[in-house]
Amino acid sequence: MRPLLSMLGGTSRRFDSLSAQEILALAIASEEEDGRIYALYASRLRETYPASAAVFDAMAAEENEHRRRLIDLYRARYGDLILPIRREHVADFYARKPVWLIENLGLERIREEVRLMEQEARDFYAAAAARSTDAEVRRLLGDLAAAEAEHEREADALIEGHLGDGTAERENVVARRQFVLTWVQPGLAGLMDGSVSTLAPIFATAFATQDPWTTFLVGLSASLGAGISMGFTEAAHDDGKLSGRGAPWKRGLASGVMTTLGGLGHALPYLIPHFWTATAIALTVVFLELWAIVWIQNRYMETPIGRAMFQVLLGGSLVLATGILIGGS
Repeated sequence: MRPLLSMLGGTSRRFDSLSAQEILALAIASEEEDGRIYALYASRLRETYPASAAVFDAMAAEENEHRRRLIDLYRARYGDLILPIRREHVADFYARKPVWLIENLGLERIREEVRLMEQEARDFYAAAAARSTDAEVRRLLGDLAAAEAEHEREADALIEGHLGDGTAERENVVARRQFVLTWVQPGLAGLMDGSVSTLAPIFATAFATQDPWTTFLVGLSASLGAGISMGFTEAAHDDGKLSGRGAPWKRGLASGVMTTLGGLGHALPYLIPHFWTATAIALTVVFLELWAIVWIQNRYMETPIGRAMFQVLLGGSLVLATGILIGGS
C-alpha cells in the first residue's frame, strides 16, 4: 500500500500517482459527498418545489447505492479499513462548489449544477483511464466512468419521471415569480425612487449655483440618504412570511442599492468641472435611466410598453422640469 503521509500531512498528490486501492477509496468518498449534496438540495427545495425535491431524493438514494457497491468491491479486494482519501487530497481531482452556495442558486441553476456534477465525474474518470498505463487502474477507472455515465442517464430519467406533465414548467413559473417578488420588484421601486425623486434637488442645485462640485455633493447625499431609507423601509415593513416576497434583507438590499445607483447615475457627471458639459451628460443619463425603468417594467412586470412609457417618462419629465424651474428662478 502506498503511504498516505504526504496527503494527510497537507501535501496534495497527483491523481495519476494513486494506487488502485486509493482510487477506489477516493471514489467511495466522492459518492458519499455527492449523496449528501443531493439530499441537501432536496431539503432546501422540498417546501416550494416538491417535484424537484423528489428528483434529488431519488438521486441521493442512487448515490448511496453506488457507494454501497463500491464499498463491497473495496472490502472484497482490500479489507474493511477504507483509506481516508478525499477530493482535497488530490491536486488534479475535480472539486465541488461549497454546498452553502445553494442559498444563492435558483431552481434551474440547481438542476444544471446536478447535470454538471455527473458530467465532471464521468469525464474525469474517462480521461484518467485513457492516460493510465496500469492495467488494473485502467480497468477500474473505466468501470467508474461507466458508472458515472449511468448516473447521468438515471438523473435524466428521474427528472423526466418526476417533472413531466408540465410540472417543471409550473415550478419554473413559481421560481420566476419568486425572483420578481424578491429582487426585481424592490429593485425596480428603488431605481424609480432614486432616478426620479433625486432629479428635482440635483438639477435645482445645478441651475441655482452652476457649481458642479456643489451639485455633486447634493446628489451624493441625496442618493445615499434615499438608498439607506428605502433599504430599511423595504426590509422592515414586511418579513415576507405572509406575502411570500422572500427574505427581508434581500429585498432591502435590492431596493437600497438600486435607489442609490439611480441617484448617483445623474450625480456623478458633476464631477466634471465644466458645468454645461456635466449637465448635458447628466441629462443623457437621466434619459437612459428612465428607459431602463420602462424596459424592466415591460420585461419583468409585464406592463404594456405604452403605459410604462407614459407613466415613467411623464413623471420623470415633470420632476426634472420642477427642479430646473426652481433652480433657474
